[in-house]
Amino acid sequence: MTVASSSPAGLVVSAHSADFVWRAGGAIALHTRQGYAMHIVCLSFGERGESAKLWRQGNMSEEKVKAARREEAEAAAAALGATVEFFDIGDYPMRADKDTLFRLVDVYRRVQPEFVLTHSLKDPYNYDHPLATDLAQEARIIAQAEGHNPGETIVGAPPVYCFEPHQPEQCQWRPDVLLDITEAWDDKYRAIQCMAGQEHLWEYYTRVALQRGVQAKRNIGITAKKNIKYAEGYQSIFPRVTENLA
Repeated sequence: MTVASSSPAGLVVSAHSADFVWRAGGAIALHTRQGYAMHIVCLSFGERGESAKLWRQGNMSEEKVKAARREEAEAAAAALGATVEFFDIGDYPMRADKDTLFRLVDVYRRVQPEFVLTHSLKDPYNYDHPLATDLAQEARIIAQAEGHNPGETIVGAPPVYCFEPHQPEQCQWRPDVLLDITEAWDDKYRAIQCMAGQEHLWEYYTRVALQRGVQAKRNIGITAKKNIKYAEGYQSIFPRVTENLA
């Protein structure tokens, strides 16, 4: 659990307890290094659909799987320098009621994020992911409403960025932001290694970061001297307001 901070903050809404590591671990660690208070909400532990390695061990129960996944996620968040909380609303299928929505609204108002990271708008492979995005979006809107719990501090209009899904083409996800995470890569990889229940994804997301790093390097100005090796891709939902186009 996090509390309001005088530091700028960022919020990550993750459907399952490992999603934030694979898809946004670099952004979390990078912004922590820049002085941001990064907070993660895991809507579920991914106990049913994303813990196959644990279930194959035998003599396993849902509660044991949840406990193992919580331990992994807490260690990963610590490696990234972030705080984390768990809503435990279940997965495969994930369902969110009004109490869950208002709980997330409370997180928005408590954290006061400068930006929000969450899943792609579509994902035909995993319906939990767009549900998490819908929840994050609706909570953001309600957190801006003066009439919801009058007297509380509302949020502004934090930009929302969709992190990279496992199958981007089928999810209609196209990155318009390439974030250089080279300086934070070691932190992200330490977090990746915390997710023992999904070890088969360690190499995959290393390759993704390397590929996005190549693309990022090709898209910087010709006079830039940065040696980009690792990057993460994001798709913004809202237009960005800027004073120049450089």
